[in-house]
Amino acid sequence: MAAMNGGGARRWGWGGGGRAESRRAEAQAAKDAAAAAFYELDTAQRDLRISIETLAAVDDSPAAHRAVADFAEFGRRIDQVSHAYIAAVDAHDLDRDDLDADTAARARRALDGAREDLERTRTDLERFGQGLGPLLEKAETQLARLAPAVERARQALLDATKALDAVRASGLRADGPAARLAALSPELTRLNEGAARHGVRETVQRADRVLREAEAVRREAERLPERAAEIDRRLSSLRTRAEALRNRTDGVQPVLSELRRRFAVACWEDLQNVPEQAARAVRQAEEKLAEARGAREEQQWADATARLSTVRALLNDADEAVSAAGERLRRLNEVSFDHTGEVERARFAVRDAQRLAMAGRSHPDPRHAGPLDDAVARLDRAVAGLTGRHPDWWHFVTELDAIRETAARVVREIREERAAGG
Repeated sequence: MAAMNGGGARRWGWGGGGRAESRRAEAQAAKDAAAAAFYELDTAQRDLRISIETLAAVDDSPAAHRAVADFAEFGRRIDQVSHAYIAAVDAHDLDRDDLDADTAARARRALDGAREDLERTRTDLERFGQGLGPLLEKAETQLARLAPAVERARQALLDATKALDAVRASGLRADGPAARLAALSPELTRLNEGAARHGVRETVQRADRVLREAEAVRREAERLPERAAEIDRRLSSLRTRAEALRNRTDGVQPVLSELRRRFAVACWEDLQNVPEQAARAVRQAEEKLAEARGAREEQQWADATARLSTVRALLNDADEAVSAAGERLRRLNEVSFDHTGEVERARFAVRDAQRLAMAGRSHPDPRHAGPLDDAVARLDRAVAGLTGRHPDWWHFVTELDAIRETAARVVREIREERAAGG
């Protein structure tokens, strides 16, 4: 009995110890599984953090801001489940010699719960990361632009510097391009500081801006020799033109004398001030020409160009005034010798417009007939007004010009209306 009892005691002790060891093993397995889940969640968080940091550096859109905020919320959730896991591990010493089955079972349940929370959080985090695909693709595309964009900007600055040096070597100062290139120096410093300090998006934008401005400086520097040569050509050409106009201005007085001698006052009185106006315009042009030459010598290119434009305008005014006197005499000579040609040309223009107005119609449109009828009456009055020893030939000429213009305007209107009507 004693032997049986002793044997029985050993048998029950072995069995109880077996359950405890079995539960210890299950708890240890649960602990290992929870540790693996903890590690996987930590790895997933660290991997996604890299993407989120890229997104934050590159993308400033509301969607990117939401993604960063959502990841921060995940971080808080991960901290909670991680702390719960660590607490579960710390609360149960599975290596204790006196670990009983019930304690091991509780440890297993706690660790299983921690594992499930860790795995659930990782699953949600991975799902969240998958949803960031389009945003991350866009950010990575922009990130891929960074190094090439910065390199292109640096190369453009180098090319602009070389172009500027070449222009200076030819004797041109190139103050404007040099100042603009110097203004880019702070931008180059920021480019060299890199995206880590200024952000990817801002750095790419800065590189693109520096590229454009440096290329503009290079082009301007390369154009300077051609620009200087063009200004030199214009200086020479306008000086020659001013000299020719000064000589032509001297010939206006004889033209006016013939107009006064042969034609009525109304034919030439508006030209009385032409010699003075033309001479004044030529003098002003020569003064501006001297200023332009001085600006060219000082290499003030924009200033020289502006003054040359003023010279051209003044010479155009003088040219028009001088030409007007000669053209007036020519036309008055022609019409006073034989005015029938002018009259016939005017009549033909009106008749041609009338035929077009009647084409395909039984009655003309009053909008067209009215001006043409008035033109016929004006023509008759202009011819009838040629009376006396010195008719007002200039009034006659301008009236016939106006009549032909009226006919041409009606023709244009008719054709436009018919084209619009299909």
